[in-house]
Amino acid sequence: MIFKSILKHKWIAIFSVLSTVLYAAVQLYQPQIMKDIMTVMSSTTYTRHQMSDKIQGYGIELLIVAAIGILGAIASTLSAARIAQEIGADVREATYKKINTFSYENVEKFNAGNLVVRMTNDVTQVQNLMMMVFQILMRIPVLLIGAIVLSVTTMPRLWWITVLLIVLIVLVTAVIMSRMGPHFMAFQKLTDRINAIAKQNLRGARVVKSFVQEQEQIDEFDKTSDELYDHNWAVGKLFSAMIPLFTVIAQGAIWLAIYFVSTFVTDSVTVAQDSIGGIATFMTYMGMIMFAIIMGGMISMFASRGMVSIKRINEVLNTEPAMAFNESAGEETIDGSVKFDHVSFNYPNDSEPTLKDISFEIKPGQMVGVVGATGAGKSTLAQLIPRLFDPTEGTVWVGGKDLKTLSRATLKKNISIVLQKAILFSGTIAGNIKQGKADATEEEMTRAARIAQAAEFIETKDGQYQANVEERGNNFSGGQKQRMSITRGVVKNPKILILDDSTSALDAKSEKLVQEALDKDLKETTTIIIAQKISSVVHADNILVMDQGRLVGQGTHQELVATNKFYQEIYDTQKAQED
Repeated sequence: MIFKSILKHKWIAIFSVLSTVLYAAVQLYQPQIMKDIMTVMSSTTYTRHQMSDKIQGYGIELLIVAAIGILGAIASTLSAARIAQEIGADVREATYKKINTFSYENVEKFNAGNLVVRMTNDVTQVQNLMMMVFQILMRIPVLLIGAIVLSVTTMPRLWWITVLLIVLIVLVTAVIMSRMGPHFMAFQKLTDRINAIAKQNLRGARVVKSFVQEQEQIDEFDKTSDELYDHNWAVGKLFSAMIPLFTVIAQGAIWLAIYFVSTFVTDSVTVAQDSIGGIATFMTYMGMIMFAIIMGGMISMFASRGMVSIKRINEVLNTEPAMAFNESAGEETIDGSVKFDHVSFNYPNDSEPTLKDISFEIKPGQMVGVVGATGAGKSTLAQLIPRLFDPTEGTVWVGGKDLKTLSRATLKKNISIVLQKAILFSGTIAGNIKQGKADATEEEMTRAARIAQAAEFIETKDGQYQANVEERGNNFSGGQKQRMSITRGVVKNPKILILDDSTSALDAKSEKLVQEALDKDLKETTTIIIAQKISSVVHADNILVMDQGRLVGQGTHQELVATNKFYQEIYDTQKAQED
């Protein structure tokens, strides 16, 4: 993905590399000018006027070279920042796009909080790495090779000091970086964990405060934060040892150079002049060699962290969705029939199947209820119809066709599911409703809201359908959120409408009004109602009774009360509670 993004922005990348190389070349050339100036100043062959002219000429050359270097540095920084931002944006968008192709199974495998960290923190790490690659890493080979060659040509007798400096710095860098690697591996995992703890605590703030669990949440957060601190502190200590070691090595190399140069100056006047002019340049090149190796080591350290992030992002990008849609089928209109043919299903990593050999058939336009004890598999059954999951065994037929042969567009057009937990997005009421149908008119939204009994509170708000919705719909009650969710499901007038216990927060009167409106205004729609309360499905054309993942009965309310013991137990229990 990163390589593709670089190719996409190749001209910016090329400009960045060229400007970086130019800046490095200028850095290498400047010491040569300084060498010439010092050689002239130590020479006895020039008159005062000749010396002044030569130094003035070298000074002008130095200013021109410095100006070119400044322009190269500015261009290098700006272009590196631009290409890093472009790559970061491309990777972030590709990751988000990929996540949106995932099925529920994929999302549960990664965990929502983990995916958010990969799309934000990991992408930022990659972006920072790309910035360093184009701004610094491209400069390191030019500086290192150039400084080695020029240091040897400047002071040929001291070539071994250059080699010794390189060997010692490389050894120290390799040892320290190898010890830093495991700490960087732990950073991302602990960041994921801290993100998950904070997310759970903030989303479940009411539960935490209701059960006075603040201290427990703080302790858990502190424990993970302390682990992250320990790894950061370990890296900090290694850094604190690295810089002094490099300084000692560099100063030792400089001392050796000065010592041996002092033995050269007695050889002859010419050698003395070359040595005096070359020693400062030689030391400058040794500093460049040390800088290049240190920066290379630091980049490798950050690269180890960046490579972890790249690996985590690639895990997302290379993951194939757990289910594939037949997009070649195109968008088509189907009737509202549903058929389960010996369907079994178990969630990933679950040893026991949630649904076991389920078979039934629903005719178009019927209202069908699904009841059973908690954990009986009602919601799982409902989620197989819009293909949120695929069955482990058997076949689900919708509109007379195998669900797997239908395109995503066909399913979206013909099937609506209102989930048990009402989820609203920040924005406006209209924006939330239009998630069910993007081009819904105000007339269609009003009709859907009246069916769902949501119009009564929407039309009292300032702005009505343009009224503000806070994050997760926090400015609405549970019942209002459920009615808005039903509105979103009804607005496209689907062939199949699935209500997964989506009236549980409504009072009996509102629930009855919703059911009457559905029966009156959506006569052509097949309605499947998942319910805990038998009163919610008592008027259904057919009722499916679930128990421990099996279909243990079906029929009308009167038939099941008379013949089905599981239904009788539920009915008698709820009737006793009502009495």
